[in-house]
Amino acid sequence: MTTPESAPKAEEIRRSRGGGIWRFLGTTLGPLMALASVVAFFGVADTLKAGDDTFLTVANLRTIAVHTAPVAVAALGMTIIIIAGGIDLSAGTALALCATVMAHCLNVELSVGLAIFACLATGIVAGLLNGLLISALRVVPFIVTLGTMTVYLGIAKLIAKETTIRPPLKQIPDWLPALVDPTPKTQWLITDTLPNFASGVWLALVLAVLLAALLRYSVFGRYVFALGSNESTARLCGIPVPLYKIAVYGLAGLFIGIAGVYQFAKLSSGNPIAGTGQELKFIAAVVIGGGSLSGGRGSVLGTLTGAAIMTVITNGCTMLGIKNPVQDILIGVIIIGAVTVDQIRQRRLLS
Repeated sequence: MTTPESAPKAEEIRRSRGGGIWRFLGTTLGPLMALASVVAFFGVADTLKAGDDTFLTVANLRTIAVHTAPVAVAALGMTIIIIAGGIDLSAGTALALCATVMAHCLNVELSVGLAIFACLATGIVAGLLNGLLISALRVVPFIVTLGTMTVYLGIAKLIAKETTIRPPLKQIPDWLPALVDPTPKTQWLITDTLPNFASGVWLALVLAVLLAALLRYSVFGRYVFALGSNESTARLCGIPVPLYKIAVYGLAGLFIGIAGVYQFAKLSSGNPIAGTGQELKFIAAVVIGGGSLSGGRGSVLGTLTGAAIMTVITNGCTMLGIKNPVQDILIGVIIIGAVTVDQIRQRRLLS
């Protein structure tokens, strides 16, 4: 059932699910062109400044990929939420909570398998709690997740006793830090003529492919897009909106749990405040990648590209000796630009 008021939204979901030019430009070609432009800029700038090219090297490519992977994994979960018309401000502290739980399990000498299971379960429970509260209380996701953001931070502090948990090194297997090792020892490719990457990079790519297939070819994916395009119409069409909201946040929580494993692998410790502010990076990756904060639009490839753009900017600025505040300003300007483009696109759809 489509009313005159919902017609623009119906047209928008048709374009997002089909092969429309706006979807291609907004969530695929545009972000990829932006990434290519950023890489080219820093490549030329690095050559002009240093006299040699250290930016466009295999070693630096590995470093960029390793730093992109954890953000990309968490942003994949945020992609599902934003497509469904929601938001999650608790993602950063939930990630830190997952890593803290994993560190605590290893600190009390549980097996690494149980520690990882506890980390993933923590992320799923945190996501399900967000979904349940949003569905049951009928409060906007912004307010609910703003509250759970501090709740998860407080729980992480209680578990860690307001300090950093550092498990014994004997409890940490060698393959775990290798997830984020920019110089991997294991050759993952059949041939050594192509650049090799850390196992965490390959894991992020596998997760991206699985999520893309889920969103593209499953009933769940179609319902997620429908939910974000027009929740009222989705409800009239018989979609169980509360259940799907819970499922969306629960699935996103799984990705946060996996990102928590990355966080622990990087730090070899559990810091309850390490995730503060990280949710902004996850949201930014989706928005820069062409996702719409209005819901109903987003792509896995776009999110990966958005995460890569932020990492390339940070890496390139560091190589050029540009101070961290300037990096933050550049990323902020890009976010504003991406949101502005999205708003212009929305007005064209409604006109």
